[in-house]
Amino acid sequence: MKIKTLTTLENGFKQQLKSLLIVDSDSNDEIIVSVSKIISDIRKSGDQSLLQFTKKFDGLDVNKVSELEISQAEIDDSINKITDAQKDALEKAARRVLDYHERQITTSWNYKDNKGSLFGQKVTPMDRVGLYVPGGKAAYPSSVIMNAIPAKVAGVKELIMVVPTPNGERNQLVLAAAKVSGVNRIFAIGGAQAIASLAYGTETIPKVDKIVGPGNAYVAEAKRRVFGAVGIDMIAGPSEILIICDGKTNPDWIAMDLFSQAEHDELAQSILICPDKNYIQLVNNSIDKLITKMSREKIIRSSLQNRGIFIHSQNLDEAAEISNMIAPEHLELSVDEPEELLKKITHAGAIFMGRDTCEAVGDYCAGPNHVLPTSGTARFSSPLGVYDFQKRSSLINLSQESASVLGYIAAELAMGEGLEAHALSAKYRIKDE
Repeated sequence: MKIKTLTTLENGFKQQLKSLLIVDSDSNDEIIVSVSKIISDIRKSGDQSLLQFTKKFDGLDVNKVSELEISQAEIDDSINKITDAQKDALEKAARRVLDYHERQITTSWNYKDNKGSLFGQKVTPMDRVGLYVPGGKAAYPSSVIMNAIPAKVAGVKELIMVVPTPNGERNQLVLAAAKVSGVNRIFAIGGAQAIASLAYGTETIPKVDKIVGPGNAYVAEAKRRVFGAVGIDMIAGPSEILIICDGKTNPDWIAMDLFSQAEHDELAQSILICPDKNYIQLVNNSIDKLITKMSREKIIRSSLQNRGIFIHSQNLDEAAEISNMIAPEHLELSVDEPEELLKKITHAGAIFMGRDTCEAVGDYCAGPNHVLPTSGTARFSSPLGVYDFQKRSSLINLSQESASVLGYIAAELAMGEGLEAHALSAKYRIKDE
């Protein structure tokens, strides 16, 4: 297979690399117009529009939105409709994700200064969060676990899940994941109409404070447009993996790790950086050997041919520099001393250290969250976590002495800004000598 191969010694290397990292936006004019109309209709007509869109897009013809709510009895019974092995895997994954995220809990704090004034921060959970889950043939129970458990750990009182069920097709594994993750209510709705319903509320669907979870281009555009009315986790781009390898790992392993992202979709990007040019060829040979055995061969082949990149670096330090420039969603450090190389990594969503640590385990059950920043946004964004479902309020309680001291300072600065009322408000609290 011909995969684009670059070497850092080439003239214009960085420009070539940047051009290969660019991907067209998910949104196009047709999607923008369609999503805008759906959101507008939901805001105007609530349940009525939601019923019409659900009939149109999912083939579900019901009289009331309440009929689209999946009963607690059905959610409870979903555990009995999956295999024992699936139940065991779900429960073990959920426990590991819970254990990891419980360590992220942030608590309120305060302190008093030498004048007896209190300053601090009050941390409170959001009241209600919406979780979008793709439905039908696309079953992502792992996404349910990764999005729901941090919210529950944060103390979110009510977690509303929406999942499309085209022609009534309900995925029992997804429902079971919701059960073990503590989801409170589930509605069989999807698409931009589900996002709008959660963002603004309808007669039946509760309005939420934040919407999280993956979806198609219509869902992504809807999340983009409702941001501000509610919070959102992120606008995710195509999945990415970058592997830094010293040339000593079994090349079949590296080839399969590249496949693990390429099989997501044709726009997924898989990148290998290695200082050993001969090893890069060995990985290419492994790709040719293994790809014909893959059930998603067509998708993997398209992804690697159009978006895959091999980079021959001069050394591992240079490989780390290139990785930081890319700021990948997933970064594997398949080297002898990953802890040493880690010191040079500053931008990455999740970092998988050592030859035995594959990214795929992180997707399901290692513990850290698999909702990660893509498209270079790891330069300023972080994985989804408990902190995404908490709010922080500043606390100030001034003593009379502090009110006098700080009143002079505030008044001086306020007058400098031409804000007289601010200045007088502060001066009123100044105690006369």
